[in-house]
Amino acid sequence: MVKNIPTVEELINPLFAALKRLGGSGANEEIYEEVIKSLNLPDEVLDYPHLGSYNQTEVSYRLAWAKTNLKKYGAIKNTSSGIWMINGEFTKTDKLDPKEVMKKGRSPDKKAHGPEQTDIKPPDENSLWREQLRKILQSMEPDAFERLSQLLLRECGITQVEVTGCSGDGGIDGTGQLKIHGLISFKMAFQCKKYSGSVSSNQIRDFRGSMTTDVEKGLFITTGTFTRDATKEASTPGKKTIDLVNGEELIDKLAELELGLKPVKAYEIDEEFYRNI
Repeated sequence: MVKNIPTVEELINPLFAALKRLGGSGANEEIYEEVIKSLNLPDEVLDYPHLGSYNQTEVSYRLAWAKTNLKKYGAIKNTSSGIWMINGEFTKTDKLDPKEVMKKGRSPDKKAHGPEQTDIKPPDENSLWREQLRKILQSMEPDAFERLSQLLLRECGITQVEVTGCSGDGGIDGTGQLKIHGLISFKMAFQCKKYSGSVSSNQIRDFRGSMTTDVEKGLFITTGTFTRDATKEASTPGKKTIDLVNGEELIDKLAELELGLKPVKAYEIDEEFYRNI
């Protein structure tokens, strides 16, 4: 494993500080970007994949654990739409004691595979249904994954979605038309890559190079991750912007739209209520 990857405990305060700089709340991607900017982590650390995961880096995995531990500690909470926020009583707190936070939760920092860890539940962003869906997406045939991407784009309001399905198209898997507020529309191109690794900057450049002059925007969807260089390349000033959707964001969107997913309602039993009824 690459050295100098921050532990969950080491991420507690950078995560809390990131939320404060974001105004007290933030989406997962905003928090991630804010944390890695403050820690100034090298690309080799940021791109290192989590063991056994096709679409998550080790840093994002540990950051998910940090969020879960902070939630159990009571310092932060999350909404159903995936926004994290600082709880009211902690808004004036500048720094936390990571060891105290870690006592409230469990994490894989130490003896991750030991017998005393068998009761650990995965962090909020790594629940069992997500892991099952990751495996399903990875096992899909490429043309089936293209059809899923096509359906996803239509559900997101993109019209005239066409999948080319051509291996020699230079990277474009399809096109669509996006209309904003019913007034402004533009043509977009997309590539959907069923990938068990990180998409490189070269692949982003190849995709951009395949766009015809009438295409104004690109979208790259993958079951994997994007390297830091790929992320930078996608938003290079002066070039056509390419929006990126990694494996975790894809799962989030499928869940939001309930595409092949059904929410399950559970109840927490108030035993005190029944004892005192």
